[in-house]
Amino acid sequence: MNIKRIGLASDHAGFILKQYVIEYCKQHGYEYKDYGTYSEESCDYPDFAHALAEGLERGEVYPGIAICGSGEGICMTLNKHQSIRAGLSWMPEIARMIRLHNNANVLVMPGRFIDNGTAEKIMDEFFSTDFEGGRHQHRLDKMPVKE
Repeated sequence: MNIKRIGLASDHAGFILKQYVIEYCKQHGYEYKDYGTYSEESCDYPDFAHALAEGLERGEVYPGIAICGSGEGICMTLNKHQSIRAGLSWMPEIARMIRLHNNANVLVMPGRFIDNGTAEKIMDEFFSTDFEGGRHQHRLDKMPVKE
């Protein structure tokens, strides 16, 4: 994967894991941009998901990492954007598949259900896996909603 600058987003339930992701980025020499939230105070994940998606669309960041409690809500919101392919991963094998077959541009993790060690393995796999292309590209081409 060709990492530009990693875009980060979370809600309050994902904030603690996002702090670990920031440390991971620093340790690996990855630049990052944090689209929020910035505390554990209750907030709405769509506010930060949309900001991250728009940053990806503008080319400010690539790829993204998003975290909420289950990972589901923030993933659903991200995928409302036509150019976003957010995939929820709770194990390294899933992270590999969302890159290999789906060319995911946002890794989503469930902040309430994985520990830092698991998150690290997931990120390692996500960042080290390239899109396979081939038959998978044809499927990706069918994803956008045509008007």
